[in-house]
Amino acid sequence: MISIIICSRTKSLKETFKKNIEDTIGCEYELIVIDNSQNKYSIFEAYNSGIEKSSGEYLCFIHDDILMHTIGWGTKLQEIFNENEEIGLIGVAGTKIKTKMPSAWWECPKNKTAVNIIQHHKVKEKEIIYHGFDSNDLIEVAVVDGVFIAIRNKDELKFNDELKGFHNYDIDISLKCIEKGYKVYVTNQLLIEHFSSGTVNEKWVKSTFDFYKLNKDKLPINVGSNKLDTKLENLNAIRFITNAVEFKKHKIAYTIWLKLLFTAPFLKFHLQFLKSKLKKIF
Repeated sequence: MISIIICSRTKSLKETFKKNIEDTIGCEYELIVIDNSQNKYSIFEAYNSGIEKSSGEYLCFIHDDILMHTIGWGTKLQEIFNENEEIGLIGVAGTKIKTKMPSAWWECPKNKTAVNIIQHHKVKEKEIIYHGFDSNDLIEVAVVDGVFIAIRNKDELKFNDELKGFHNYDIDISLKCIEKGYKVYVTNQLLIEHFSSGTVNEKWVKSTFDFYKLNKDKLPINVGSNKLDTKLENLNAIRFITNAVEFKKHKIAYTIWLKLLFTAPFLKFHLQFLKSKLKKIF
């Protein structure tokens, strides 16, 4: 059986959403809804609560604003897990590299990602995003996107509830799987439609920095290569510092800037960063 766990922003799910799950999953399942309409829980706490209530062999964490297009997607998940005992987590979008420097999962070269999704956007038309699979239905990655996460129901696979808020839970559980000896994969055998897009804001900056502090010794991860991508590390540090400044998280910005100054002291960015700060002072 598959346990579907949802952290719901409303007291009850839409009937159309539940009907879509029922009509497409193709196997026995249970639906575990954590009512977070009062914002009592972080997503880490909500998902762990769902795990405690689950009885399925496999756990599926999904957003409540998606539409499943693949008929029999639950059976396909079971087949993948049953045929590949080394796989601990399956997603529909992910990347082969995760830098040590704070970053979103998608902040990497496109040829390092594998994605199969119909994505809606705030300012442009929805699009079918499909790349990274070539002739393979399964691609090993370092981390996945949280819109769809399926894992084995194992005691050692839980979300780190030291982290708060609603960001980085997907990267957290991906790293936990790898830490416990499992592999993380993305598949093109499941197609979902996602009706909202992610947001980078001050809460994301704080969450991403907290995740960095807890996991910096486990990173970076570069699936299929032992080579450290220093250019990407530097670029992601600059991106994150810029985001932190934009959302007035200045202490966080300075902390990562000092790290970057130590690892890459000759970047032009350092002078630009100091000039911008001096302008504000004087």
